[in-house]
Amino acid sequence: MRKSGAFSFLDEDLMRSLTELEVSPSEVEEKFVRGAGPGGQKINKTSSTVWLLHRPTGLQVRCQSGRSQHQNRLGAWMELANKLWSMKSDALAKVRSELEAERRRTRPKTRAQKRRMLETKKVRAQTKSRRARFAWE
Repeated sequence: MRKSGAFSFLDEDLMRSLTELEVSPSEVEEKFVRGAGPGGQKINKTSSTVWLLHRPTGLQVRCQSGRSQHQNRLGAWMELANKLWSMKSDALAKVRSELEAERRRTRPKTRAQKRRMLETKKVRAQTKSRRARFAWE
């Protein structure tokens, strides 16, 4: 099967993942830059490091783990997809926790909760009634 399109260099699983995340190639800025760190002349002369920027989220990924540009490109796209999935799952978890908190706040009280609440109110009322001024007769 021949691949076509902007993600033609990616494997099928990664392409499927990016389409599920609704990432289009126009949203991602891709640059090939020279690497940094140890490596000597080879790393100083070749632009094998891949730098990706996902504009809508501002997420940046940089990969220079391999020697070849193609290998680093695949690694960077995989890392970008993983980070986008984790951002998406974090957002879903936050929404779920907010819904759960709202459900807990608005649910009706149990009989035991009502009984305990009334008992504490009675104790508090007695404490306050003892503070009344003493009437001398």
